[in-house]
Amino acid sequence: MKNESSNNFDWMVVQPSLSEQFFLETSIREIEDCDNIDVLSQLCVAMTKSQHHQTQLLRQAVGHIALLEAVFFDATQKP
Repeated sequence: MKNESSNNFDWMVVQPSLSEQFFLETSIREIEDCDNIDVLSQLCVAMTKSQHHQTQLLRQAVGHIALLEAVFFDATQKP
């Protein structure tokens, strides 16, 4: 059995739904319309912390997925 997923990274393509796109656009407009510098500063701090956490989580998850795919590929290649 040929393991095509080892060369296929389509699962990494992000395709947000229309409701997700709408929610994002609504959030962006709220930020753009905010004139309170303290609120914007707090938002930037929270977003920076969240982005850092998500980056670490994604790095770990992709590493784990790569390991699982390598094990699966190895298992499917044995006679």
